[in-house]
Amino acid sequence: MKWYDILFLIVCLIIIILSLLQGGKSSGASGAITGGGLNVFAKKQERGSEKIVTMLTFGFAVVYLFLSLLLHVLAAE
Repeated sequence: MKWYDILFLIVCLIIIILSLLQGGKSSGASGAITGGGLNVFAKKQERGSEKIVTMLTFGFAVVYLFLSLLLHVLAAE
């Protein structure tokens, strides 16, 4: 394994952990089936730690995208 493979695995694990840290944004599967909790026009903004975790997840997702493209190019050589 090369250094970029290890970096790719670390980024993958960080994305998984950050995704698990995020709270649920819906009422779950039962709400989807019964139609409960449909607040389509409700403004619910994330604040504090929720916003930080969301931004970190998005940032690491972008890093993941670029690393996967880089690994694809390097594997073609």
